[in-house]
Amino acid sequence: MRALLQRVSTAHVDISGERVGAINRGLLIFLGIAPHDTEADAVWLTAKISTLRIFDDPNATMNLSLRDIDGELLIISQFTLYARTRKGTRPSWDGAARPETALPLYETFLRVSASALGRPVASGRFGENMQVSLVNDGPVTLLLDSHQRD
Repeated sequence: MRALLQRVSTAHVDISGERVGAINRGLLIFLGIAPHDTEADAVWLTAKISTLRIFDDPNATMNLSLRDIDGELLIISQFTLYARTRKGTRPSWDGAARPETALPLYETFLRVSASALGRPVASGRFGENMQVSLVNDGPVTLLLDSHQRD
């Protein structure tokens, strides 16, 4: 699993003009799922994300985690994180899991994330065309991959 994290002061996702998810201070996560991913990847990634010290303490040092600041999560499925672009000019999507594999893992990630934070998380809708808006705080943007844990 790959997660592109953006520290935000606010973010929201709309589908066909309807606001389906919104957060204030926290993380916007774009989540990509590969065919070989498992629930263990979701658990590891959630633990890592919820404890990363990427929020400022009173001394303006990145020393606080999402849990420490009682931050919020907005999670968006994004198969394009597994695009292959080495050959030609048209990306290949064969590095991403098929919907029948990805959807259950996306739902697992939502459930595990909510459990880790002790409250619901906001999300988009799997497989939908979404319009995502955010105010990146920092900016701080990180890419995590559950298969590169060192």
